[in-house]
Amino acid sequence: MKQGSTLVLKGAIVLIGAAVLALCVFGLPAAIKVTGWSGYRPIFLGMYVPAIPFFYALYQSLKILSYIEKNTVFSDLSVTALKNIKYCGLVISVLYALGMPYIIYVADKDDAPGVAALGFVIVFASFVVATAAGVFQKLVQNAVDIKKENDLTV
Repeated sequence: MKQGSTLVLKGAIVLIGAAVLALCVFGLPAAIKVTGWSGYRPIFLGMYVPAIPFFYALYQSLKILSYIEKNTVFSDLSVTALKNIKYCGLVISVLYALGMPYIIYVADKDDAPGVAALGFVIVFASFVVATAAGVFQKLVQNAVDIKKENDLTV
């Protein structure tokens, strides 16, 4: 498959990664310094932990795109990459879900319901990504099984 067909997707992944990295390097430290009430500081510091599985999932996405370019997308390597993306989505969802009681407490104390809504959106979005990756994982696994079965047929 031609590289141009996946170039746009690779560019989007790199841009998303660069934006989140800039947020982690510049945005969150600035937000930690600016916040007058120290209740938001644990939330901002807690946003660094889910960034690790997020960047790993982006890396796995780039690997899948390279498999597509090499025309080896229906392989066990793709299944493994999709499984890793699924687990990363679940980890991010669980981490934010565990932090939601504190986020709701801070939002209630500061009368900022948007903060709690943003937390729920992140939990839901990462769960949807994990579910989609799981569905794609099963589809690719079925295709790999069919391919292996056909390769054994003479």
